Formats: sequence, structure tokens, C-alpha cells
Amino acid sequence: MTSLVPRAPYTDAELRQLYPDGLELQLVQVLMRHGERTPVSARFQNAGLQPWWPYCSSARQMRAAVLASTSTTADHAFDTLEWKRRVETFGDNDEPVVARGLGGQLDDVCDMGSLTDLGRQSTYKLGLRLRQHYVDRLGFLPPTISSADFLYLRSTPVPRALESLHQTFSALYPPSAREAGPDGKFPAPTILTRVPGDETLYPNDGNCRRFAALSRAFAQRAADRWNKTPDMEYLQKVYGKWMPPDTKVAVDSRPRLSGIMDTVNATLAHGPETKLPREFYDDKAQAIMEAISVEEWFAGYKESREYRMLGMGGLLGDIVGRMVGSVEQQTGRDGAHTLLKPTGQEDHSGRIRFGLSGCHDTTLAGVLASLGAYDTGRWPPFTSHLAIELFRESKIPAPLQEPAKGGWWASVFGAAGAPANIGRRPTTELTAGEKSKLDGYYVRIRYNDEPVTVPACRLPGNHLEADESFCTLAAFKSVVDKFTPTNWKQQCRMNRDRPALPTGEPEWAGH
Repeated sequence: MTSLVPRAPYTDAELRQLYPDGLELQLVQVLMRHGERTPVSARFQNAGLQPWWPYCSSARQMRAAVLASTSTTADHAFDTLEWKRRVETFGDNDEPVVARGLGGQLDDVCDMGSLTDLGRQSTYKLGLRLRQHYVDRLGFLPPTISSADFLYLRSTPVPRALESLHQTFSALYPPSAREAGPDGKFPAPTILTRVPGDETLYPNDGNCRRFAALSRAFAQRAADRWNKTPDMEYLQKVYGKWMPPDTKVAVDSRPRLSGIMDTVNATLAHGPETKLPREFYDDKAQAIMEAISVEEWFAGYKESREYRMLGMGGLLGDIVGRMVGSVEQQTGRDGAHTLLKPTGQEDHSGRIRFGLSGCHDTTLAGVLASLGAYDTGRWPPFTSHLAIELFRESKIPAPLQEPAKGGWWASVFGAAGAPANIGRRPTTELTAGEKSKLDGYYVRIRYNDEPVTVPACRLPGNHLEADESFCTLAAFKSVVDKFTPTNWKQQCRMNRDRPALPTGEPEWAGH
């Protein structure tokens, strides 16, 4: 419910079962929740909880790139400005004061929702586990690199997600595993980000009006279902005395029930100086909060195709597009074109082999729920991750590394008269020849190192023999196609006069 306790490394026998003979890894895409953080807003100060937490030693070691010259030439010279951050807040009579930790600390003080030192440690350890798995055990990734061009690195614009990505990459490929170039430096890795209006790496209710309406409707449904139940009465007994005057614990109270859970989880993860009174950690109360919050936030993905499309459809469409691009040799649609990197360099730099995206709990649960594979009923702990792995049958040749005829531009955008790439085209519109390109490829998802299964992949012919967690790429793509948006921004503005909740039978995910 709070910090992730990683499972033990796979035994040799487990590894052989997870990566059977006859299949070879071709592409891995990892979505990772950021590490431990402070609460996103100050709550329960009346219970003695300090609003400002002194767990961010990185605030003493901030660095910024500053222009070192007024030259107007293209080759600007930059220096590094080292600085430390302190947080200013309201004091008496609204006079500004510097925020202090419980022990009076001025430095190391975290902002709201900041990645803490513990969060940096846990995401670094995730990088170590990824390195052990994909480099040391499987040999899928090279032990040392001269560039990061074979990696697709992306983060949401939220600082804790980007910083978690930094930590994980630093352990996946530490300085000792990075070879310097001719200039004596390792080439800076490219990390992709988007402006908030384009972001699909989390459920973007702030920039998608229709999705905001849908999420409000499902949240209200949860409130109507749960607010007057014995379970909520129990939560009132546990937390009621700490609520604001004339406020009862409810799904839609202030703070919301999910906000109470957020603060409880954040305090559970950290030290005794930022703990709440003992009753906040009542096991029964935590289980009730978690079950209700999971329904409030994620039931929409399971029951509504439109919810899936606007919330996670763009992200999953991108993920499937990169997998199909990896299969369609020389299209560049595996993500290399996004980085503007040509194919045909050294074996591990031409094609994208590994993706790592810094994101959030709502991303991971949203993806799983959209695929009908979110069956735990548990909120994703800090530093949870999804590994979406693409396999090919060994009899299929590995992707070529030579540039396509016509050069890189043609390899990315297609030569004149060549058919368009099939990654984003619905399976129902593909020709028999195009569908055949997907034969012999499989997709497997591991959530916190445990395989999960998409319902449609259990059907005969949709999975590897004797293992339903290995979904055929064709079947997996067919599931995602059904809720991949064709124009996300436009579809975010549509259907405003339609009911937000499904009026008939639920449109179940994963089929």
C-alpha cells in the first residue's frame, strides 16, 4: 500500500520458465512510478504532523545551466550554477518566512509532493534490479554503452517523476558502464518530455475536458455507493476527530478520502518524525480506504471504453506502435524516429531496445485496468513498475541494423508509394499480408516482477501454448486498438452532451 517490497530475484528455474527456449526478447518498455514522496498538500497538522519534511538533501545541491557569454553565435558557452533551495511560506500576519523542518532545519526541506531521499534510494535500487535482470541475467542489454541512443527515455513534467527516472537510469548504467566519446565525455542521454496539454503519460483530466467529466462522474458514483455505509462509519470513528469542524469522512469530503490515504501512505514510508497518531494506521481502516479509492479512481477504465480511450488510450497506442514498429523492420517507428536517430549504427544504438518512462500510480493502475488486468485491488506502491516485453520466435530473424534503401529519411517516413506503418492502424483495417507481419511475436506484462494476463489473451490461438501470459502481438494490438484515440485532443472536446456513465451494460476492459 505504501513502499514496495521487491520480490526476491528469480531463481534459475523461474528465469527459464519466464523466458522459455524458442523466444527471444526484442523490445522492453518499462513504466515506473516515482519513489517515495511527501504528501501533495499539508494535512492533519492538528494531529501533530509537520507540514514541512526535512528529507530532501538534494535541495542543498541544485544545479542549473547558465549562459556564460553574451555571444550571438550558435555555439553558446554554458556554465553550471550551483545553488541551494529553501522554501518560503506564510508566517504570522501573512509575513513571509522560511519553512522549517521539525528540528528547525532550514535546508533539506521538501516541497509538497517532492521526491524524498528515500524515494531516490528506492528508484536507484529499481535501476539496479533492472540492470541485474536485463544485463547480468538475460544479457539482453549491453553491460557498457557508448551512447544511450538505443533507449527511449521519457518522463511526465512532474519533477518527482523526472528525478526518479534520473535515479533509475543512473543505476541501470552507472558512470563506470558509460564509455566516453572522442571529446572525453559520455554523450548526454535524451529524455523526452511533453507540455501538459500534450501529456498522455498520466490521465490528463486537466487538459481533457471530457475525461474530467467522466472521472468526476465515476468519483461521484463511488461517493453515492460508499458514503452512507458501515465501512464509512468505521472510517469516521477512526479519523473523524481529526477532520475539519463540521466535516465527516467521505469519498468527497475535504480532505477527500483518497487524500487521507495519500497522507497515511506518505507518512508510513518515512521516519518517526513525520508519523501520525497510531489510530491512523488501523489495518482495517487502511484496507477500506484502499478498496474505495481504487474503485473511485480506476473503475472507469474497467467499465467504459471512452474512459479508457481518453485516459490511457494514447499511451497504450504509443506502446503498441513502438512494438509494431520494432517488428516492421526499417520503418523507424520503434521510437528511434522520435529521437531523430538514424538506424544502422552499432548494434545497440540504431534501434530502440529498451524504454523507461517516469510516471505515476495512476498511470500503472490505469494501464492495467484498461487491459482488464488490474485484479489486485491494491493501490500501486511507490516505485512500482510495469515491464511490457516484446518477444519473437527464434526462427524469425533479428531486426536488421543496416539503413533502409533511400536513407534514414525514407526509413522513417516511408519511401514514395510504400504502405504506411501499421502500428496505429486498427487491426480490422489491415490486409492479410500486413497481419502476417505480426505472426510469431508475443507480448508479456510483468507488474512488480509478477506476470499478469489480459482476458482476451486467454482465448485459444491468442497466446503461447501452455502460457496465457504470453499474448500474441496481434491479439494484444487488437485489444488496444479498440480504445486507441484517432485524434485525442479533438475527442477530448466531444460528447459533452452525452451521459458520462455507461447507460447499458459495462464495456468491460481486456476484450
